[in-house]
Parts: sequence; structure tokens; C-alpha cells
Amino acid sequence: MVKAIRVHEFGGPEVLKWEDVEIGEPKDGEIRVKNKAIGLNFIDVYFRKGVYKASTIPFTPGGEACGVVTAVGPGLTGRQVGDIVAYAGAPMGSYAEEQILPADKVVPVPESIGPVIAASIMLKGMTTQYLLRRSFKVERGHTILVHAAAGGVGSLLCQWANALGATVIGTVSTKEKAAQAKDDGAHHVIIYGEEDFVARVNEITSGNGVDVVYDSVGKDTFQGSLACLKLRGYMVSFGQSSGAPDPVPLSALAAKSLFLTRPSLMHYNATRDELLAAAGEVFASVATGVLQVRVNHTYPLSQAARAHADLEGRKTTGSVVLIP
Repeated sequence: MVKAIRVHEFGGPEVLKWEDVEIGEPKDGEIRVKNKAIGLNFIDVYFRKGVYKASTIPFTPGGEACGVVTAVGPGLTGRQVGDIVAYAGAPMGSYAEEQILPADKVVPVPESIGPVIAASIMLKGMTTQYLLRRSFKVERGHTILVHAAAGGVGSLLCQWANALGATVIGTVSTKEKAAQAKDDGAHHVIIYGEEDFVARVNEITSGNGVDVVYDSVGKDTFQGSLACLKLRGYMVSFGQSSGAPDPVPLSALAAKSLFLTRPSLMHYNATRDELLAAAGEVFASVATGVLQVRVNHTYPLSQAARAHADLEGRKTTGSVVLIP
């Protein structure tokens, strides 16, 4: 038996229960991993609330972790006991001391990157990679708008886009978060409680608008994000921390020949080759200093409920990691 966080009903942070679970032994193509660090992401909140539906109830949430291989399934090659590996995305279940994982879903972690950094960078880093490199390919000369610029993904978007030569505009909720976003490479920072971000973006861009908006906030910012785009601009909606956006009529896109996409990490890392390439680029960006990972908060795994409450209450910045 191992300890894990279990969800028996949808609801607030209080539904996260610390319980004993049986995980069994790895089968063909599987490994067992003893987690050393577990990444907390807003998608975990969506599953806890039932916004996204888990395949079973009860379930163990979480989709990001780094740990050591403690057992391998029969006949498996390429992985061995003692390997340090990390994963992000599917399958769900990382809020546990140990878990069974498909061997083809994990990646080897370079010795230069510790477990806490690996657990904080896998999902957010690979999300940042596909957003900037594939959903819309950011290049020198582009101007981009990043909402929640001091959050886990937002922080990495600002750093990486700045390194690519883009002009970065970020929105945040407090002066403290504004200072962090500036440190992370945002050239202009808007505190949206104090000023209208649409008017401010219009001013910064001399009325031209931005090439792309990266919006993880959803309902509260969606319409304004569309208004910030230039002709043929790209709206990349990759989250909904404030709730689901209202339906968008095609006429709203036709006004400026806009592009709208709602991407998912698992669709951009659909193959083993895509997964290895994305993780490799993220780890290389950490090693070369392009990405400075901000693990500003760690909590014991048993206190995941408090971590969720702080994340939803906007009390956190950067990455949050749970320690078994």
C-alpha cells in the first residue's frame, strides 16, 4: 500500500483526501515509479471540480511528476530500476507516493536537472514549447500578449518569447506579480485591475494590435483578447481559470480574419518522437539558461488541498510542487 490523494466527489479543495491505495506491479510495457516531486497544474483543479471528467470515480489526480523507477514490467527494455524519469499529461494519477506508468510516456531526466525542477517544468515547459513553437511560431519582430504572465506557464512564455526576439506584453493581477513578469522578460506589464488591458495594448502597439494572444484565463479575458489582435492575428486559448468563455460566433473572427485555436498538450505530443523532441528542447532551454524555473512554492503531498486553495486564490506565482 502507498499513500495517495483521492477524489470521491467533485468540489472544492476539501474533497482531496489522503488515503492508502494499492497500485500493484507493472505489466507488459509498464514501469513502477516512486515519485520524488509532483507538479501542480490548474488542469488538476478542473478535474477536481468536474469541469473535465475523469474516467472513473474515485480517482487520483495529477499529471506531472519526476521519480525513480522501482520496477519494470516483464520483457521491457530501455528502462531499468534506478532510472530517473519524468512524465506529463496522461495517465492521470501523479498525486501518489508511487504509480504505475506506461514506459513510452516517460522521458529520461538529465543528471543536471533535479527532481523538483523536472516536476515543475515537464507539463508547463512542454506546454510553453508547443504554444510558442508550433501552435503559433513566434519569431523576432512579433508582438505577443500573455495573460497570467506571472503564473507557471506565463512565466515561461515571457522568458522563452523574449529569448526568441518577440516583444512581450503581459497581464497580471498585482504589483508583485508585475515585478516578476518584468524579471521574466515582459517588456510591458498591465495590472488588469487598474487599467483596461485592451486600451493599453492598443496604446502600446500604436493601434496595430498583437500577432498572437496566449490566453489561459478564459471567460474574463476572451473577448478583450480578440479585440487586441491585429489583422489575421492568432487567438490561442489554452485554459479557462476564470471559467469557460462564451460561445464565439464566426462573425467575431471574420471581422479581422482571425485564427482561433484551443490546443491540448496531448495532441501536440501524440507520438513518442514528438514527446522526446519537446522534452529535449525544454531540458536544453533550462540547461542553457533560456528558462529560469521559478519553484516558488512547495507543499507536502498530504497538504494538496491547501496547495489547491492557494493556487485558486491567486496566492501563488511560478511553479508549485508537491513533495511526497
